[in-house]
Amino acid sequence: MRIGTRMAAFALATALAPAVHGALAQEFPVRPLRLVVPSSPGGGTDTTARILSPKLTELFGQQVVVENRPGASTIIGMDAVARSTPDGYTLLIGNSTMTIIPSTHRKLPVDPVKDLAAVLQLTEVPLILVAHPSFPGKNFKEFLAIARRQPGKIDYAAGAYGGSGHMAMELLLHAAGIKVVYVPYKTGNVGLTDTLAGQVPVMMGSMLSILPHVKSGRLRAYGVTGLQRISTAPDIPTLSEAGLPGYRAIQWFGIFVPTGTSKEVISRIHGAFSRAVGDSSVRKQLINDGAEPHVSKSPEEFAAFVRNEVAKWAKVVKSAGIKQQ
Repeated sequence: MRIGTRMAAFALATALAPAVHGALAQEFPVRPLRLVVPSSPGGGTDTTARILSPKLTELFGQQVVVENRPGASTIIGMDAVARSTPDGYTLLIGNSTMTIIPSTHRKLPVDPVKDLAAVLQLTEVPLILVAHPSFPGKNFKEFLAIARRQPGKIDYAAGAYGGSGHMAMELLLHAAGIKVVYVPYKTGNVGLTDTLAGQVPVMMGSMLSILPHVKSGRLRAYGVTGLQRISTAPDIPTLSEAGLPGYRAIQWFGIFVPTGTSKEVISRIHGAFSRAVGDSSVRKQLINDGAEPHVSKSPEEFAAFVRNEVAKWAKVVKSAGIKQQ
């Protein structure tokens, strides 16, 4: 009799589980959420999080607290979120570095595809290829022609080894079939200083820090790395239209949760972030910061994008002979 009672209770609990699960998801969130930034305060990822958090707090009806967990090329922050309870209350605002490090690091404590569930892309931020005015190439096609005539004779500046600027340029070199020499800098801003001084003739780097110097005439823009021109500088062509069709290498920001988070909760998070990015005031702030709002239609779409980015950068790392750390 007791066995029969237990079996009946188990059957009832099993039958009710989906309804209870759905009810909990509908109530989500019932307490504050943590939005983990895997980098230091002041960078693009952190700025994006802080632009979004007030609107998200309004939409969720719960405080969204931005928490910086910098270190190890985003790995520390990624790992912290991947190990958290998969209930939707700990979120990661990740970036394009996440899809590069699986190829540049021998051992990772966290797999960005297996251990984290992609929710949505928020924005994309193209890089920009520039030259000092003293460099003879007046446009991108002339730069390519000079580089082909003088293989290995032109230096270019970019930030850290394996970083977005370095990888975007390596992708360009592979696609164009040219050879220029990478001059690594600890940060892109240090490289920018030397490029402005004419010590390095060419640079691939952050739109946010470089664009003011293009507008002032201190640097010459060859093009941006996205497939569309940016709204803040529509006169600058894309590198794809300027001479390298199909070339695209963007920085992007997006939201992730621990693998195992329910689809219902992921759907609610996707909806809230989509509405936040769609808010006119938020969009204006993001665009002024150099980002182009670009929201994934579904978690599945973003997950496929992330997988494709991992595969793309793996090919670049291999073809460029980039050493793993």
